Amino acid sequence: MNILIINAGSSSLKYQLMDPDTGVVSAKGLCERIGLDGRLNHNAHGRKVVKDIPMPTHSEAITATLNILMDPADGVIASVDEIDAVGHRVLHGGMEFSESCIINEDVIKAIKKCIPLGPLHNPANLMGIEACQAVMPSTPQVAVFDTAFHMTMPPKAYRYAIPTEYFENDDIRRYGFHGTSHKYIARRAAALIGKTEFKMVNCHLGNGSSLSAVKDGKCMDTSMGLSPLAGVPMGTRCGDIDACVVQFLCNKYGMTVDECLTMLNKKSGVLALSNGLSSDFRDLEDGASKGDEACKLALEKFYYEVAKYVGAYAAALNGIDVLTFTAGVGENGKDTRKAICSYLTFMGVEIDDEKNSIRGQEICISTPNSKVQVWVIPTNEELMIAQDTAELVKAAK
Repeated sequence: MNILIINAGSSSLKYQLMDPDTGVVSAKGLCERIGLDGRLNHNAHGRKVVKDIPMPTHSEAITATLNILMDPADGVIASVDEIDAVGHRVLHGGMEFSESCIINEDVIKAIKKCIPLGPLHNPANLMGIEACQAVMPSTPQVAVFDTAFHMTMPPKAYRYAIPTEYFENDDIRRYGFHGTSHKYIARRAAALIGKTEFKMVNCHLGNGSSLSAVKDGKCMDTSMGLSPLAGVPMGTRCGDIDACVVQFLCNKYGMTVDECLTMLNKKSGVLALSNGLSSDFRDLEDGASKGDEACKLALEKFYYEVAKYVGAYAAALNGIDVLTFTAGVGENGKDTRKAICSYLTFMGVEIDDEKNSIRGQEICISTPNSKVQVWVIPTNEELMIAQDTAELVKAAK
């Protein structure tokens, strides 16, 4: 089975052609500079191809993607008929979607309804969907939502302590993001430890970071909120912050609320704490090793806040059996994992330094005596999208 996975941004479109049963990716690429001059970066057969192709809209980007996938030299399929379905990553499903679904007119209307909750991403996701429908009208299309996995949270976790009218009229609540990654890790952890009933905290740590508390495969709480700004400090996002900071800065410096939120989203986080040096944790680690105090603070703040969330979620779940690390920093940052786990010795967490030194591999890094199993599990959001898509399409036949 061939599933085409589409992740559309405002001026870009990432794609992969994958077998959901094996996880084998036969081709992948990126259409960028959509609306400008257009460029296609394509990888297949172990080689990379770069082509300048006019892409005024996402429709041309989809056409370019299909053409390169069917190209006699660089492609991997003979016709569009070999694509069994398309899985679209959609950022925000609001309260409309608690799981992935086959796209129809009602689904498109509901995604449009969620645009106020995901104003930057949902319109771009819709452009990708509509472009595929125009070029591949007979191919099933599936929407996989970043927020869906977290919709099992109870009200005590997702409700904000603000007047009920804002929840009832405007759907203001905690939603959470990185749901496709958290879902994949929860499933993979169950397979690795050989049981489905257990309590875990997953740390998706990268330029964007979020944690989730999971019980028996279902999300009970997560660190991001109405938007991806909440939670731990990230590459350029501030994480949790007193709302009065926004009021103070706007009043003192004449900022608009939008300008202040742009600063909190794009100029804050570890970038700000490192005095603007970098949002890349590798640069921060290099700076800290050379004695840069700002880099040290940025890293220490990150470790501290992640560990606080793990501890809070352990309390919320009344203990945990498994702690997992994933995403770019979580999978590759041995110092990050060790520093975070050093806060958790009260829970009986004990890691093996030799195992922890291994980068980017699926491995249990805790000792036999550790009361909590600690795993590094590389995430695979594309595989999760492909599997969700395949399951829905097979069930619909």
